Amino acid sequence: MIPGLFDTSCTPSPDMKTAPPRRMGLAIVSLCAATAAALGVVWASEALAFTHVVKPGEALAQIAERVYGDAKREGVLIGANALDIQGGSAISAGMRIEIPAPSHHTVTQGETWAELALTWLGTSDTARTDLLARSNKGVPWVPPVEGLEIEIPAIVTYIAADGETVNSIAQRFWADPYRGWELNPYNRRDGVPVRRGEVVLIPMLGLRLTEAGKDEARAAAERDGASGGMPFERQRRADSELPQLWADVRYGRYAEAVARGNALLGGGALTHPQLASVYQGLLEAYVALDARSAASVACAAWRANESRPLLDPVRVSPKIRAACDLR
Repeated sequence: MIPGLFDTSCTPSPDMKTAPPRRMGLAIVSLCAATAAALGVVWASEALAFTHVVKPGEALAQIAERVYGDAKREGVLIGANALDIQGGSAISAGMRIEIPAPSHHTVTQGETWAELALTWLGTSDTARTDLLARSNKGVPWVPPVEGLEIEIPAIVTYIAADGETVNSIAQRFWADPYRGWELNPYNRRDGVPVRRGEVVLIPMLGLRLTEAGKDEARAAAERDGASGGMPFERQRRADSELPQLWADVRYGRYAEAVARGNALLGGGALTHPQLASVYQGLLEAYVALDARSAASVACAAWRANESRPLLDPVRVSPKIRAACDLR
């Protein structure tokens, strides 16, 4: 048993036994397609997020220019990979970074925008349902047409620094400080100031890969076994990283735990026990950071991958039970 707040047994709730697997919007994507591949879930969709191995002499601006056609998009790479939580954004040769990109899904008969938001964005609340519908030129109250190809935006998981606001975050990622108000409903939060360490999910509407970026995504899929393989080296790396993830949680290094956990998810090809451990650690870290929406999604993903999720009300933190909707 991994040390932490989960150290007793209970029976999985009936809804989690029968609920279909869902795409969990956390990976560095949070929301990245690699997480879906790691979950072992199969959709009739094209998922384009991928991992890039930094080459000697490469800079983030160069990578952003090649994959997005815009060097200014380096901020997306910095935020998505939590490169600034240590006070800098330096990268080095051989380092693996996640390249956020949109995913695509072909609508099947009977699907609604709310169901699609729940599957791809982690919740069917009004803000996320509306965003998904309108970004695909639809309206949330009219179901999408069967066979329609929709785009699911990449979601960047950003850890706020001192003195930030929703407006400064909107400026950083959307180049428009006047759109800060849009982040609050998406993240189930209120107010302009953002606390240090608070996790903010940022939907990257309009983020596109260049042809060079698409070529690299295809090459990464072949290299990493994203077509269904479970590469041994990725699972071995996860085994070596998981103790450090839990050490980060245990000693209160929650921002580092979030960065480490999401980096593991972004790599893909993890086993279900490994996924359960990563999401369990993320759940505790998000709860400690008071990132309620992210904690809720992490709990759902943990319970989906853990055969016997442990949530004894006597020994589990009330905040964690609340994040799992088990008050």
